[in-house]
Amino acid sequence: MTTTTMTSKAQVTIPKRVREAAGLKPGSKVNVAIEGGKVVLTPVGRKHPSPFEKIRGVLKDTMTTDEIMQLLRGD
Repeated sequence: MTTTTMTSKAQVTIPKRVREAAGLKPGSKVNVAIEGGKVVLTPVGRKHPSPFEKIRGVLKDTMTTDEIMQLLRGD
């Protein structure tokens, strides 16, 4: 459990490890509900993250798109 503080404008910061675990990015929408006396935030949108999300940005840009396509096609 992580503790955060509400501002005078009723805003709270969602800790980084919680945002990452929930897949929240700047601009993400969340549903807010009260369940059993607890505030529950649920991400709105994709039910299943893209399998490419985890590897996005991993490859280095040492090859051009044309070079990659030639490699994939065996040209």
